[in-house]
Amino acid sequence: MPQSSRYSDERVEKLLAQLAQVLEKDKAPTDLSLMVLGNMVTNLINTSVSPAQRRSLARSFADALQASVRDDNAH
Repeated sequence: MPQSSRYSDERVEKLLAQLAQVLEKDKAPTDLSLMVLGNMVTNLINTSVSPAQRRSLARSFADALQASVRDDNAH
């Protein structure tokens, strides 16, 4: 079942496009892009989430990421 969000698809897509544009403008390779995005996620969790909830949120985020990765051969 798809996860419902309190944010509109339009808002999510706009932010995603802006982030992608920054990475493309810098010509950041995939590994650097993932490193930067991972560091951003870590920073958000460490600065915006209570210490008691950080590990649980990180685990939920990792689970959601795993679930969203496709097994097909598309690049």
